[in-house]
Amino acid sequence: MRSFSLILKQFSRSVLLIAGFAFGSLSIANAQTDAAKGEAIFKSKCTACHKIESQLIGPALGPQMTEETDDKYLIKWIQNNQALIAAGNPKAVAIVKKFNGAGMTVFADLSDADVSNIITYVRDTWKAEKDKPAGGDAKAGATVESGPSEMVVFGLIAIIIIAFIVILVLNRVVGSLERVLLKNKDLLVEDELAAEAAGAAAIDARKAFITKILKNKKLVFFILVSGTIAMGSWGWESLWNTNVHTGYQPVQPIKYSHELHAGVMKIDCQYCHSGAYKSKNASIPSLNVCMNCHKVVKTESEEIHKIYDALGYDPKTQKYDSTMAKPIQWVRIHNLPDLAYFNHSQHVKVGGIKCQQCHGPVQTMKEVYQYSPLTMKWCIQCHKRTEVNGKGNAYYDSILAAHDKIKKGEKVTAAVLGGIECGKCHY
Repeated sequence: MRSFSLILKQFSRSVLLIAGFAFGSLSIANAQTDAAKGEAIFKSKCTACHKIESQLIGPALGPQMTEETDDKYLIKWIQNNQALIAAGNPKAVAIVKKFNGAGMTVFADLSDADVSNIITYVRDTWKAEKDKPAGGDAKAGATVESGPSEMVVFGLIAIIIIAFIVILVLNRVVGSLERVLLKNKDLLVEDELAAEAAGAAAIDARKAFITKILKNKKLVFFILVSGTIAMGSWGWESLWNTNVHTGYQPVQPIKYSHELHAGVMKIDCQYCHSGAYKSKNASIPSLNVCMNCHKVVKTESEEIHKIYDALGYDPKTQKYDSTMAKPIQWVRIHNLPDLAYFNHSQHVKVGGIKCQQCHGPVQTMKEVYQYSPLTMKWCIQCHKRTEVNGKGNAYYDSILAAHDKIKKGEKVTAAVLGGIECGKCHY
């Protein structure tokens, strides 16, 4: 018990030392808060036209904001450059002439503090870019590390305070127990012997109870029958769900959020999966579809750079090198067995079924997973409850016309009923 008390005292000293280091590191980390806020604003407001290290639509902001040391002028320029130009400010007029009269978006909603944070972020990032050793990773240091959130800071402080209080309480408890033990050594020995005797009696009682149960034949028979039924049900359920991959969610080579693209940005599914309405397969979109937006959007993202690497695309020169291109190894999620035939166009174009009916609420999925079981029973149940709407549908109009010919006794061939479509014979 004495050794335990000494350990607690040593531990309390260690906690105090760690607390001191933690407060010191937190004060250093909080110095980066302004740059972290500036990074968030920069990515939401500025990346459509500017990069820090190179020219995009507008100039490279790193060297521009480093050379311009008048922060008050920069704040006024970013908030309302048109007012500066109208007032004849020499610097503003010179910038407009340099870029052939091209104007910049006005950001009147940004406060002075917001703009100062953006300037801090750009300068820190540009300095880190210039300080990198030659031949280093082009992506290292591209963004300034953000400090811990306020919740993390307060949580760490709370944990340290609680740990310190617990140590003090335990020290007092241990001291009290030591004093009691010193006064009652003989009573403790007697209590231990009594506890051992009570434990032995409890073990004997349990053995007698188990023996009594085993002698009850009806109870044993009931347990065996119940166990057999339970194991049989579990085995049947396991066999029934063999090769049913509901919830399957593999890790993909590129992190793509359907929640962002299909949910927040409202991009139609068939913009990327263009084969869904005209062919058997919905098709995986080519990377050129991604480049329609990501040639200028989120170009600093590591995931977008995976697309650039796969295409052999250099974002600085905006040129492609086909010798550097390589395919992306996507992992298939929805996979029907070879014996099953499914045509996307027949369901999407003719049946008018929405993608979510089979694939679930993809607009809420950060990572796509298999939502439906895709078993034969599941498909048959859907076919039983789905009504056929033949009004204004060319496919069903042709079938009705063929039936009218049959009623009139006219000749109807298999070709009229779609018998020469490729999908009738070829999978």
